Amino acid sequence: QMQLVESGGGLVQAGGSLRLSCAASGRTFSTNAMGWFRQAPGKEREFVAAERWSLGVTYYADSVKGRFTISREDAKNTMYLQMNSLKPEDTAVYYCAANTRWNPYYDREYYYTGTYDYWGQGTQVTVSS
Repeated sequence: QMQLVESGGGLVQAGGSLRLSCAASGRTFSTNAMGWFRQAPGKEREFVAAERWSLGVTYYADSVKGRFTISREDAKNTMYLQMNSLKPEDTAVYYCAANTRWNPYYDREYYYTGTYDYWGQGTQVTVSS
């Protein structure tokens, strides 16, 4: 089992920045990849960013590319999402997720929610105009 706990959400004005954290505990040694997703009211959960740990390869949604950066601190078992130049359309609940099952097609499936088998409880990000 793995537990994921997000933090760092809040209210920020458009153009501002926030850094989200995701602290992992439990079976962290089996992690293949971790990612961030978000869900706005009335919308489906969508992919934001991910990192394939063994290769250090990162993936971003087009909507956040150049503004968001995913990173991790292995000593703390923590993943981060640095969000800059925030827009009102970034308002959502942000979730971190972990993939611990070997998936040879991860490069093609990183943006599917079903690719990930552990999820955090989410943290609210609200961007005011």
